[in-house]
Order: sequence, then structure tokens, then C-alpha cells
Amino acid sequence: MEFKDYYQTLGVTREATQDEIKKAFRKLARKYHPDVSKEKDAEARMKEVNEAHAVLSDAEKRAAYDQLGQGNRAGQDFRPPPDWDSGFEFSGRGPGNANAADFSDFFSELFGRRGQSGGGAGARFQARGEDHHAKVQLDLEDAYRGATRVISLRSPHVDEHGHVALAERSLEVKFPKGVSEGQVIRLAGQGSAGMGGGAAGDLYLEVQFRPHPRFRVEGRDVYATLPVAPWEAALGASVRATLPDGAVDVRVPEGSQTGRKLRLKGRGIPATSAGGQSGAEAGDLYLALDVVLPPADTAKARELYQTMARELAFDPRRTEGAKT
Repeated sequence: MEFKDYYQTLGVTREATQDEIKKAFRKLARKYHPDVSKEKDAEARMKEVNEAHAVLSDAEKRAAYDQLGQGNRAGQDFRPPPDWDSGFEFSGRGPGNANAADFSDFFSELFGRRGQSGGGAGARFQARGEDHHAKVQLDLEDAYRGATRVISLRSPHVDEHGHVALAERSLEVKFPKGVSEGQVIRLAGQGSAGMGGGAAGDLYLEVQFRPHPRFRVEGRDVYATLPVAPWEAALGASVRATLPDGAVDVRVPEGSQTGRKLRLKGRGIPATSAGGQSGAEAGDLYLALDVVLPPADTAKARELYQTMARELAFDPRRTEGAKT
């Protein structure tokens, strides 16, 4: 996917005010609108101009795009990191009248999922305030025990000079035990204020897990590697394994090899507690064995390896040779 420089498309600088962006859009619309333009590529250019305007005319999208686009150039290969918009607070109005399907894959990848209203005032002109949405990151360990965290959210707005600015606020949020990646936590009344004394909208927080140095999460199951010594794998042993919720003794079966998976039933993401996702059961935790050889860095170690080589008569390629 190619990175799109929306500022270049509209012919404005990154410091342009919202009024300057509006003026640039109108000028290009008069030039490329298919109904009046004589340019050969008018339709395609108008589509690009509309897409750039849909992002840069929206304070929320522009602020997020500015952070994402730092150091990127138009046309270069680009893949947004999965947490690129974490901590940004978006209202529920989506991309205005534009449908993400009308725009490029680049636009759809970044903003396509926000195309629907979150139940706010919308076209019905309700007095209730608009809902807001944001992604937040937790540590995997928080899902095992539950946690109360202070989160910081950045909410873009247009200042008195016509520039996009970020307002920050902090909220203390209780995340239930058993919360999973992708789960949405609703904070009632934390969205936009209502009109005419109407109720405020809600804030919806989508949970993501920070990358973990040892564990990988798939759904409610958790995966990790368990290093074992050659004699533990060959003879069987009880070894200590550290899990997100503490240490546990694990039985390594006799004759184990690298890659063998040990399943610890119910030791993945815990079952949800009251107030969590309804009906979610505990996941499992899988330990993939990794047989680690001790180094032959001493005379004694080399002697032991030489004894094994003589007495075990083991050829790890014998089975491979028999197949060929």
C-alpha cells in the first residue's frame, strides 16, 4: 500500500489553517469537477482531492494523520502500525458524507472502520451528546488480575487561529479481570456534552495489549516458549514456568523434542468477572518446548559431549536419509 500525502494533493503546507484547506479544496474542485473540467484525468484527480479534503478538513482525522505521517513520503510503501491511533479520542460522526469505499485502500485502512455514527445526535437531531471512541493499551498481566489505570486521551480540535490542536484529558478506568483484546469498555457520560441540557454521550474504549517480550495472544489463548535442558527433555522432568499470573510447575514428558506444545487448560485469559464480556470462558496457555544445548566452553563440557558422541551412537540425520 502506498502512503498518500494529502497536503501535497491539496497543494498546502502542513501548517495550513482549516480555512486555507477549505479554500484549496474549493479551487481544485472547480478545476477537476467532472461536470465542468476539461482535464483528461479529472475524475481520478477529483477523487484524490475529495479524499484529501475528507481527512484534512476533519480535525480528528488530521491530527491522527499528522502523527502517522511523520517521516513518510508520497508513494512510498507503507503499512500503519496496529496501534497507530492508540490514545486518540474520536467522535462518532465518521468521515462525514464520504463513504470509505469511495476512497483509496490507504484511507480505508486508516479510517474506514469509523464510517458509522456511534449513536449520538446524528441526523435525527437528538439532544443527546455524541459518543466518542478511543483505543487504549494494557499489559497482558492486567487481563489476568484486572486493573485500575489512569489513561490519557488526546482529543483534536480547531483553535482560534484555525489550526488543529490537541486537548488532553486523563480518566481513571477500571478494567475487569478477563478483559480481552478487541473488547470495548463503555464509560457512560464521557462523550460529548448534550445540547439544551440533554444527556452526554458515552465513551467507548477498545482494548489492545502492548507487545509482550515473552507471550503472544490469540483470542483468549496465550502462547509462550519454555526452554528446557537436553536431559529434561530426554528423561522427563518437572520444571518451573513463569506465567502472566505467577509461576507454576510443569511436567515435561520423557522423550520430548523442540516444538512440542504443552497445554495448560484454563491458564490463558481468565474467564470474565462481573461486568465483563458476557459468556467469555477462560482460554488456554500453550508452552512450546525449546531444547537448549549447554555450551562446550570448558574442558569438562567438551569431555561430556565427546563421551555422548562415542557411547550414544546417535545420528539425527539417519531418519532424514532413510526418507530420501
